[in-house]
Amino acid sequence: MTIHREGYQSISIAAVVFAIINLLVFVFLGASVFSWIIFGATLVVFLFIVSFFRLPKRVTPENNHAIYSPCDGKVVVIEEIIDTEYFQETRLQLSVFMSPANVHVNLNPISGEVLYSKYHKGKYLVAWNPKSSTENERHSVVLTDGRITILVKQIAGAVAKRIVNYLQPGQKVQQGGELGFIKFGSRVDLVLPPGVKVNVKLNEKVTAGVTVLAEY
Repeated sequence: MTIHREGYQSISIAAVVFAIINLLVFVFLGASVFSWIIFGATLVVFLFIVSFFRLPKRVTPENNHAIYSPCDGKVVVIEEIIDTEYFQETRLQLSVFMSPANVHVNLNPISGEVLYSKYHKGKYLVAWNPKSSTENERHSVVLTDGRITILVKQIAGAVAKRIVNYLQPGQKVQQGGELGFIKFGSRVDLVLPPGVKVNVKLNEKVTAGVTVLAEY
């Protein structure tokens, strides 16, 4: 299993904590049943942290008519909104909720150029709260291929408080390339032109770089 680079520090810290806890337990309590229970419980937590940063190998077929899902998760919003951050007009919002069990690398939904990249400080409302799109800590990027322009928001939640974004204005990106990473769950919003054809339904599970959310 490949581990994403964002996980190196977290996994190292978790390994040290795991080792210290179990060393102390076995030193003071010996090889008792209680010691082995603690060992098992802490091992499960450690393995979960490792799995959280897993990086599966995926191939995104290049398709200049497709808007791929930027993350793994479940579709929780498909609705028209008035975008007040960039477009200042009616747009279609499509949101994907990421649970702590999902792969958490975020991928570029289209190829093209980065027009806008901005970090916003904010609250840490639960990810399914509609206000999280505009009030939570988030990082927004705008991508264009010359035919379509979309806004992608990485949104922090009540648990996820670490957003990493790799894109800068003027940068050229490819579909399926890394856009960023959100640690420990939350959601990603796509703000699309209202004329696109949506290929998914509410509560549908989607896969980053594999599921085509919409076509244009």
